[in-house]
Amino acid sequence: MAGEKVVETTGLLGWVDRRFPLTSLWKAHLSEYYAPKNFNFWYFFGSLALLVLVIQIVTGIFMVMHYKPDAALAFTSVEYIMREVPYGWIIRYMHSTGASMFFVVVYLHMLRGLFYGSYRKPRELVWIFGVAIFLCLMAEAFFGYLLPWGQMSFWGAQVIVNLFSAIPYVGPDLSIWIRGDFVVSDATLNRFFAFHVIAIPLVLIGLVAAHLIALHEVGSNNPDGVEIKEKKDANGRPLDGIPFHPYYSVHDLMGVVGFLIVFAAIMFFAPTMGGYFLEANNFLPADAFKTPPHIAPVWYFTPFYSMLRATTDEFTWVLVALALIFAVGLLFSKNLKGIWKIIFPVILVLVAVALRVYDAKFWGVVIMGGTVVILGFMPWLDHSPVKSIRYRPGWHKLVYAVFLINFVILGIIGTKAPSPVLNIISQVGTLIYLAFFLFMPIWSRLGTFKKVPDRVTFHPH
Repeated sequence: MAGEKVVETTGLLGWVDRRFPLTSLWKAHLSEYYAPKNFNFWYFFGSLALLVLVIQIVTGIFMVMHYKPDAALAFTSVEYIMREVPYGWIIRYMHSTGASMFFVVVYLHMLRGLFYGSYRKPRELVWIFGVAIFLCLMAEAFFGYLLPWGQMSFWGAQVIVNLFSAIPYVGPDLSIWIRGDFVVSDATLNRFFAFHVIAIPLVLIGLVAAHLIALHEVGSNNPDGVEIKEKKDANGRPLDGIPFHPYYSVHDLMGVVGFLIVFAAIMFFAPTMGGYFLEANNFLPADAFKTPPHIAPVWYFTPFYSMLRATTDEFTWVLVALALIFAVGLLFSKNLKGIWKIIFPVILVLVAVALRVYDAKFWGVVIMGGTVVILGFMPWLDHSPVKSIRYRPGWHKLVYAVFLINFVILGIIGTKAPSPVLNIISQVGTLIYLAFFLFMPIWSRLGTFKKVPDRVTFHPH
């Protein structure tokens, strides 16, 4: 910092510092990293996600010590861990509970980003890294879901991998390549094990590191959306900032304690959470000759699974109509000028044609993947003049509420057996989800916005 005297460390710490920037890293990312002083409880979930990642890695290491990635032995090895390994049941339940709790804290962490505009300039890259972490987390959960080799693991993997066969031209070969066989088999189990234990965790750790480095480079957002780096004192410290350590490191301990109480309560008293965390069918060994009456993914995938199931042949006609309406609207739009006035409508017309050329199953896969990927475009879809929901029009909050309720309803429908009524509801829900993002450039800048304060609003408590 400007005007501060640099104190050289001595002894063992000094010896390390001359060979590795330990003290400078500590200062840059903790003791001299200035965070806004108005963080609220929504800011617990970033550190909690890091905590759950550590829990998953540590418990995973102990699980791997006894697990057998073999189709003939996988299920019994999990039973062996549960029944014979000392405290193995605790390790297994910590890992299975941790998988669901990881998604709970990540969903809440992303929700906070939506509320307070944490994806806006200059944090676009922080948000993109976060979306990439979410995609990796989904892949990690999917690969790990097969490993217990229970009925739902086996048939869930069969259904999801078969989706890739809907991709034109390369789909059938791609699905065989992913499985390593014509059906889910020992080869599939081995490669999923390799991805779950080695490949995806390495990528995930790298992305988490990149996410934190990018965050600390531009600084944390806050509930007011005020950039604290713009106002500093004579020593270069943000006027509205406080050192992350010890203030927020201690502050986050309260969130950690509360989280661990909930985590322990689930783990010891309701590890299956009524079949949402661990399904009853997964306590039965995989049987290729006996299909469960209803195959559904774990709860954290169900909103996207609902959108996959919603994409029927009839529904693609609705998408065709919407694409053509968008094309006409862009053609007469005053915001588009030059060559873009032709390019974008032509692209939408081509999309409308493709919707009828290719199978509805393929478009279901596209929508399921696209509804996640579209999150990465949030920094460029949101045209609001303010970041935080605090200073947006009241009806913007209603839009967010509808989006969240719709997401929850889609998640509930995804756990149910398909029916004509539920299918219509999921189709409406899919349109609401897509409309939230596709119309965001329009609705996000409408209405009367409140004046954003020059300094953060903070009330000691």
